[in-house]
Amino acid sequence: MAEVLRPEMLDISNDTSSLASPELLHVLAVDDSMVDRKFIERLLRVSSCKVTVVDSATRALQYLGLDGENSSVGFEDLKINLIMTDYSMPGMTGYELLKKIKESSAFREIPVVIMSSENILPRIDRCLEEGAEDFLLKPVKLADVKRLRDSLMKAEERAFKNIMHKRELEANDIYSQLKRAKI
Repeated sequence: MAEVLRPEMLDISNDTSSLASPELLHVLAVDDSMVDRKFIERLLRVSSCKVTVVDSATRALQYLGLDGENSSVGFEDLKINLIMTDYSMPGMTGYELLKKIKESSAFREIPVVIMSSENILPRIDRCLEEGAEDFLLKPVKLADVKRLRDSLMKAEERAFKNIMHKRELEANDIYSQLKRAKI
């Protein structure tokens, strides 16, 4: 007779410490200004985030594989936790990039933060209504980045706990089915 493992004997760890470590957060930063790209990259790295920087919304779409071409990385290896984009860029604005990301089934759940040096309320409202996580005025401050990072870590931890709870319920269900079948 096969041994039936009770759910409490299954290795379902509730340890979220590795998940909540800041170095796991990968941010895609999009800005056409080299100075602003370097500045946001430095802020993110100081906040212990992994950073990928690109100089346009088009390049961001290429990186994500949303341009109809092949992405620059393997899709299965791509783990982005946050996209930070400038609003005013030539070619495609940050708002248009936001819309494309939110239309994508693969990336719509990734938070997008819009950055701008212009405090234009209708623009801010439009971005937030389209699904932006936040709208930051430039220059972005270290406190803004830390607040975003902490918020993301809490969201990732909640998602992990939800997954673990679901797995525990599934394990209980399997155990009950096996017990009823007397295997």
